[in-house]
Amino acid sequence: MGTGQLFIDLEAVAANWRALDRLSAAGCETAAVVKADAYGLGVVPVVTRLAAEGARAFFVASAAEGIEVRRALGPEPRIYLLYGHMAGDTETIARGDLVPMLVSVDQLLRHLESMPARPFGLQLDTGMSRLGLTEAEWAATREIALEAGPALVMSHLASADDPENPANADQLRRFREMTDGIEVPRSLAATGGTLLGEAFHFDMCRPGVGLFGGLPFRDAEPVVRLELPVVACFDVPAGARVGYDGTWTAPAPTRIATVAGGYADGLFRALQPGLEVMAGPVACPVRGRVSMDLLTVDIGHLDADPPHVTAIDDRRGVDAVAAGAGTIGYEILTALGRRYDRRYRGG
Repeated sequence: MGTGQLFIDLEAVAANWRALDRLSAAGCETAAVVKADAYGLGVVPVVTRLAAEGARAFFVASAAEGIEVRRALGPEPRIYLLYGHMAGDTETIARGDLVPMLVSVDQLLRHLESMPARPFGLQLDTGMSRLGLTEAEWAATREIALEAGPALVMSHLASADDPENPANADQLRRFREMTDGIEVPRSLAATGGTLLGEAFHFDMCRPGVGLFGGLPFRDAEPVVRLELPVVACFDVPAGARVGYDGTWTAPAPTRIATVAGGYADGLFRALQPGLEVMAGPVACPVRGRVSMDLLTVDIGHLDADPPHVTAIDDRRGVDAVAAGAGTIGYEILTALGRRYDRRYRGG
């Protein structure tokens, strides 16, 4: 085994989608956000399994991502583009039968001029200041936009991971003020919004990271396990310096395992100090700096040299690993390297 093995449980992805679907209000559709190659886990196997489970609406970032999903799933599902109708994407949108979620007045004009008969959706800015028509822009374009018949109107919550944040209620209020009374399906909730309750659900919830075992969906089934092969094991004396710049010095004789995995594989330098891997049920601390392709792990307390170690598993998930680097599980998931041997369960 020359590379790490990334085990991806598609049955757990499907179970998480079912669980979030059950949490959604009656009559509310549950879509699936699968942008960035399904958060780094492989969009084709993921969407194939979710479609088999009953998902009929998928959100991606770009037109290129949308085409990949369309090729995998065929003509039936609806595929929404979160980047909207970008310049140069008109032909791709038509070829893939994609639904751009328009993010600006310029995009609205581009779409209505170039594709007047093609479906589209609208994004509204309710307080995140990232994408979407502002309240003033919506007031100025609302009549022409609604006359053109959007398929969906959506906004995005900036603080849904924190249920107590008053920004959630404020964005809900703004969304309702901007959209109450329109005869168009509406969507406000991603994973965090789904968990906030039915007031946030409207006609569609669109979970993303919760499908893949990430926070804030604490009841999610774990989806990934990452095993890394041990390249070599060797004894070091007291006083030996380990890794680049010798940032760790052995206080006593111990044994070090050099493991195939590093920041090129999504295990950031910032994860050390504090990063641990598992040799079976036993935690082993990473010593010295994470390098591009290698970790150095203290195994002096083990009875035997392990053939591999586990960096992510059911006990130490992506969010626990991310916390060691002061980041979030999203970043760990999407950074997992392409060098891993990916093995899927289910699908």
